[in-house]
Amino acid sequence: MTRINLLPWRQARRKEQERQFTFIAAGTVALMIGLVFYVHIHFSGLIDNQNGRNDFLTAQIAILDKQIGEINNLSAEKARLLARMTIIQELQTSRPISVHLFDELVNALPEGSYYTIVKQQGTALTLEGMAQSNARVSTLMRNIESSPWLENPVLDLIESKDADKESGARYVLRVNQKAQSEPGTLTTPAKPAAPAQQAAQ
Repeated sequence: MTRINLLPWRQARRKEQERQFTFIAAGTVALMIGLVFYVHIHFSGLIDNQNGRNDFLTAQIAILDKQIGEINNLSAEKARLLARMTIIQELQTSRPISVHLFDELVNALPEGSYYTIVKQQGTALTLEGMAQSNARVSTLMRNIESSPWLENPVLDLIESKDADKESGARYVLRVNQKAQSEPGTLTTPAKPAAPAQQAAQ
């Protein structure tokens, strides 16, 4: 027996199509929302991760800056210590030279003369003193010329304090200190006193 559908099938099919379309549209919207949410979460994680790296790098840079400052302070302290060591070494080196120099100045003095002022500027020395006679000053200059520590005596001034010259002569003498390649290696030779006294007399 033939069955005839008298229902409005076109309207039913349209409703079915609308239902399917609504379902597909809702699914698409939900998928897009989920995709956008995933992308947001993903990029937020990447941003947080990068911010963490940036914070770590900032902290490490701060540590390195502090270490660089400490290194600079150590370098400055090292330079100051080296400067002090250099000064100490120079003082230790010049100490025996000064001892030899003053010892030589004493040994060069003939009998009947003495120093009143000894000035030193670098290697130049200025000697002021008194002598019983001009001959004593000449003997002093000869002793300086033969010294291994002194050289180039130049007489700037010699004068008597009174007319009869009994009180002696005042002199101003300039000499130079000889350069020593190895300080303290030279020894001051003993000068015979008799020839100097004879020459002074």
